[in-house]
Amino acid sequence: MAIIKKGKIREMSDSELSAKLFEFQKELNSERGKLASGGRTSNPGKISELRRSVARVLTIIQERKLGIRVNAPSVKTEAKKTEEKK
Repeated sequence: MAIIKKGKIREMSDSELSAKLFEFQKELNSERGKLASGGRTSNPGKISELRRSVARVLTIIQERKLGIRVNAPSVKTEAKKTEEKK
């Protein structure tokens, strides 16, 4: 599984996000199972990469539930820009 960027996650719909989350969690459990049984993983950094991907997806899902708009210009920023133009 490749690293998935925040921008691509934000473009996904809610159903795509939940499918991606399920996929990441399934793969993470598989990798942890390999380690627990005394085996090796194909890539040692894969577990931490999967954990971060799960966290990214969960964060964006939570932001959508709370109605938080990310990368939207704030009122203060807009006010400063208008003052600078004058």
